[in-house]
Amino acid sequence: MSSSKQIAIIGAGPAGLMAAEVLAEGGARVTVYDAMPSVARKFLMAGRGGLNLTHSEELTAFLSRYREAAPWLAPAIRAFSPQQLRDWCEALGEPTFVGSSGRVFPVAMKASPLLRAWLRRLDVQGVRIELRHRWTGWDDRGHLIFDTPNGPHTIAADAAVLALGGASWPRLGSDGGWVPILAAKGIAIAPLRPANCGFTVGWSDIFRDRFEGQPLKGIALSFGERSVRGEAVITRTGLEGGAVYALSAELREAIAVHGEATLHVALRPDVDVADLIKKLSAPRGKQSFSNMLRKALQLSPIAIGLLQEAAKIQGLSLSSLSPDRLAALINAVPIELTGTAGLTRAISSAGGIARDELDANFMLRRLPGVFAAGEMLDWEAPTGGYLLQASFATGVAAGKGALKWLKS
Repeated sequence: MSSSKQIAIIGAGPAGLMAAEVLAEGGARVTVYDAMPSVARKFLMAGRGGLNLTHSEELTAFLSRYREAAPWLAPAIRAFSPQQLRDWCEALGEPTFVGSSGRVFPVAMKASPLLRAWLRRLDVQGVRIELRHRWTGWDDRGHLIFDTPNGPHTIAADAAVLALGGASWPRLGSDGGWVPILAAKGIAIAPLRPANCGFTVGWSDIFRDRFEGQPLKGIALSFGERSVRGEAVITRTGLEGGAVYALSAELREAIAVHGEATLHVALRPDVDVADLIKKLSAPRGKQSFSNMLRKALQLSPIAIGLLQEAAKIQGLSLSSLSPDRLAALINAVPIELTGTAGLTRAISSAGGIARDELDANFMLRRLPGVFAAGEMLDWEAPTGGYLLQASFATGVAAGKGALKWLKS
């Protein structure tokens, strides 16, 4: 392919930068445009928690995490697999390791060293990066239009890759501003909704004031037929945390249909009901009821508080419950979720460009020469490395698709 081909990448997150690398390696002249003053801001924020890049589980199980989008994303993820992502990091001088949960992290446990090494490679490859360039669509000639500090600017590109992200954490750059631009071109877009999000709960003032910000550890959360081990955190308005995020898609859809959803919490998921009843049936002597629960069942104050909250909602006194009823409650505490937390606070977003709008090379069928990748596509996944893996992989796929189109 002639190096005179000019490619515009719009969005400087993982998907956009990966597409830029693939295209530059293929001989194209690549410029990456981003509205923010610096690149990959959400990627850097993810690195504050150790940068969970991907997951080490077997690929079939890995792909199942993408739910109904799995068949669509599978070719891209198989072509740039979790192991290939790890090899790519290694080649940048940032080796990875598998944590006890199976999650994969860079040894440095930060995003910034990896990003710096990546930007150096892109610079060597001749990739240009233009910041403070907010894309606003196309003009009558099909040229890309950007708002810049120096006024409107138009670019004539031979192909473009859109990698503008979803709509979570808009202050980091992904604000969903691309939706009306593409909708005006007739592109079908599933509404952007919060994913990996918290939920609202009508806590009592006493419970909220005492336990806001505290974690429930070693629990299992259940909704429908799914059960997830992990942690949850009490917030002023509800509940969030890793175990909650893993069920967020099902919970969100149930709330959309029914207006609420009942989540069940097992406070001692490794203790069967018979053992709980036996411990609860033992004489407690002069111990207070709370002390008995704490000592006999190793329940934390927040766990006991949650039990009291559930009993109060049902108009019951916790201490008046029989051992069998209390045992049942301990491993199935009902929490009524009344809504989702806002999209701006969600870790990621669901919805985006509909799958049928893209061909097998991630090109928009209605806009030849325009490709799309990353979170702006209609898929979602739980935390655990699945979000970044799909962003990287679809960036690779869009970059390869653009090369193929240019050569044809």
